[in-house]
Amino acid sequence: MGEFGGWDMPIQYAGILQEHAQTRTNASVFDICHMGEFELSGETALSDLEKLLTCKVESLEVGQVRYGFLLDEDGGTIDDLTCYRLDSDRFMLVVNAGTAEADAKWIKSRIAPDTIFTDLSPNLAKLDVQGPKSREVLEDVFGCNLPDLGYFRFKEFEAGDASCILSRTGYTGEWGYEIYLPNEAAVRLWDKTIAHDLCAPGGLGARDTLRLEMGYPLYGHELSKARTPAATSRGMFIHMAKDFIGKENVAADLEQPEVLLVGLRFSSKRAAREHDKIYYDETEIGEVTSGSLAPSLEVAVAMALVEPEFAEYGRTLDVDIRGKRFPAEVVDLPFYKKGSARG
Repeated sequence: MGEFGGWDMPIQYAGILQEHAQTRTNASVFDICHMGEFELSGETALSDLEKLLTCKVESLEVGQVRYGFLLDEDGGTIDDLTCYRLDSDRFMLVVNAGTAEADAKWIKSRIAPDTIFTDLSPNLAKLDVQGPKSREVLEDVFGCNLPDLGYFRFKEFEAGDASCILSRTGYTGEWGYEIYLPNEAAVRLWDKTIAHDLCAPGGLGARDTLRLEMGYPLYGHELSKARTPAATSRGMFIHMAKDFIGKENVAADLEQPEVLLVGLRFSSKRAAREHDKIYYDETEIGEVTSGSLAPSLEVAVAMALVEPEFAEYGRTLDVDIRGKRFPAEVVDLPFYKKGSARG
C-alpha cells in the first residue's frame, strides 16, 4: 500500500510484473475509486465547458467521451480529464484525485450562475476491468451480454442490483471497461470479478507500467501547471478553432515549443527515473518525465521532454542514470503497439 493523491492505495497485489502480464493476456480489475467525478448541467453547461476545456464539447454525442485539458489563464495545465456527455445539457467530468479539489474550485469560479455543479465523487465508486478477456469476465459476472460500445463511448447499464455507467476508454492499451456505480455496490462487484478465473486485482504499479508502454502522459510528470499541454499533445486534444482559457499561450507554444515530449527506448533493462538528465554529446538538452522497465518489451523505456531539435525519431541521446550514461533511441509512441483496445 502507499499514498497516492491523498488516498491509501494498493501499489501491488501479486507483483507488478505478474499483474502487468495478467492485463495484457487476460483481465485485471483496478480500484480507481480515488478519481473525482463532477456533473455540470443546465442550459449554460455546454458554453461553460467549451470555455473551460481544450477539447471540442459541442460536437460530443450523448454517449460519447472525449479527452482534454483544463488550463489556467496562462495556459498551464490544471488537470487532464475526460468529458462524458450524459444528455444534451448534462455532462460528467472525470478528474485526477490529487487535483480534484483544485479542479472543483477553479470550475465553480468560472461557470455561469445557471450552471449546476455537482460533485458526484463522495457517492460514486469506479472500478476498471482491463484486458482482452474483460468483456468475457464482466458478462459472466453480470450474467448478461454487455452493450456493444465503440471506443470512447458509454452507456447507462443495469449491473445486477445497481445502475451504473459503463464506458470503454481504457488506459492500458487493451480492451477494457470503466464502471461507475454506487459505493454500496462496488465491493460486491470487486469480489465477483476477482473470483473469476480470468481476472485478478491490479495495483498502481502495473497501472503505471501499462500506461507508460502506451505513452500516455500522467499529471504531475508529463503534465503540470508549469507549462501548457502543447509539448505533450503536439496539438492533439486541443481545438484551436474555439476560444478557451489559456489559448493564447498554448498557441504560442504550438508555434514555437521550448520542449517536446518524446519516447526513449533503451537496449537494456536499466530504467531511467523522473528528472534524470538527457544529453547530446556534452550538452544537456532535457530530462526524463517517466521511466520504467517495459515488461511487454523486456527493455527499459522512458518519456522525456527535450529541446525540439533533438526530438526526431531515430536519434540517439544519452541519459544519465545514477551517475552513468546510457544511450537511448528516440522512438514513436506508443512503445507497445499490439494492444486490443480498439478491437
